[in-house]
Amino acid sequence: MEAMEDDSSDVKDDHNHNYCENDGSKVQMRSGSRLSDGTTTFTQPQPPCLTPPGVEDRSVPRSLLCSTSGSKIMDSDSGSECSEDPESANPAAASAQDNLTIDSTSKFELNATAVQDYRNNHWPNLEKAIDRLLIQNPTEHISVSYAQIYSYVYKCVCQQHSELLYSDLKSKIANHLQRVSAELNNIPLENLIESFNEALTQYVASLQCIVPVFMYLNKFYIESKLNRDLKQDLMNLFADEVAEKYVNTLMPLLIKAHTVPFKVQPSTMASVVKGLYSLRPEWAQLAPVLFSDFIPQVNPPAMESLLLEYAARDQKLQMELSLNGFSRGDQSLKRANDDL
Repeated sequence: MEAMEDDSSDVKDDHNHNYCENDGSKVQMRSGSRLSDGTTTFTQPQPPCLTPPGVEDRSVPRSLLCSTSGSKIMDSDSGSECSEDPESANPAAASAQDNLTIDSTSKFELNATAVQDYRNNHWPNLEKAIDRLLIQNPTEHISVSYAQIYSYVYKCVCQQHSELLYSDLKSKIANHLQRVSAELNNIPLENLIESFNEALTQYVASLQCIVPVFMYLNKFYIESKLNRDLKQDLMNLFADEVAEKYVNTLMPLLIKAHTVPFKVQPSTMASVVKGLYSLRPEWAQLAPVLFSDFIPQVNPPAMESLLLEYAARDQKLQMELSLNGFSRGDQSLKRANDDL
């Protein structure tokens, strides 16, 4: 019985010579049997054993002690990697990857469908309306449903086709202006001023209809993302495609027409000069005297030292007008020294 009392120690040696520690103060024996020589042996279920540091557990083969790291398993003996299928090891990640691929494919198909709908439905209707607005006569009225055009523009912007719509609009108008430039190239020089004025006037009138119906595009894409203005961009197109190609030819014609009264209608002269100045203000330096007669404050401010020169210039102009048949009218009511 002394052997049984010795079993009350906290740490016991099991059959595999491992030191086992129970969470209580003693190890409880579950069953026992007596041998023929009178020795009693006790058998207990193997509890989880804690192997003390430095003592190797021989109960588990070393070949099965693998360390898992990510998707790789290392053999504790050989140090070789144990093969493992990454998809079976992480099925959730594989499923997420498949879902991402499906979502990307779906979005691409939806975008392609939206672009096709824009090409087949929205843009053809807008293109027809732009054609009619570009060729209209300022004195004539063309029946165009502006509400319908605005509706098409609104849908294109909402479907994220703003960049595509803006590119198509500029390309359409640029092609139209190239045809206008080609037509002006066939105009005789003596009629170039009037023809240029007609082209510019018609274009400005067209923009007064085009810009408002594209207001939604201008507000939510051109101004907010590009920091630009639709009307100014379209006017720059006219300057690049038409005016810049003829400005050097127009200037001598305008200067010559300005020296001969009524060679060109004053309203036409004013329209062309003001139009050129609005397109490129720096073009005023090509003919400062001409532009100063139609554009205020083009010349530098007057200087007191040049007052006599200004007076001589005015007298010269009055003499030229008098020689060309312009009467000064009744001078009897004029006060003395007014001509001085």
